[in-house]
Amino acid sequence: MNVEEEVTRLQEEIQRLGKVQSNGSYKVTFGVLFNDDRCANIFEALVGTLRAAKKRKIVTYDGELLLQGVHDNVEITLKPVPAAESVSESAPATAAT
Repeated sequence: MNVEEEVTRLQEEIQRLGKVQSNGSYKVTFGVLFNDDRCANIFEALVGTLRAAKKRKIVTYDGELLLQGVHDNVEITLKPVPAAESVSESAPATAAT
């Protein structure tokens, strides 16, 4: 799995485990993500995937490096998908003739 695929899977897992906010974002703590069995099986390096998603401005959280135990209560926020982007992703592709 490449980095882009892992970031996409991370978004799905944050939506599954997190709580939706009024602005359309999702919040989950690092401890919940780290201790989830499904996430443990998907992500070989969860911290690295989180850093890649943060660099791409897909998620936000305080700090640079998250460590199990020490940072279990740090909130990770999955930013809401802009309306134009979510429409284009869900719209079926049409073949050019």
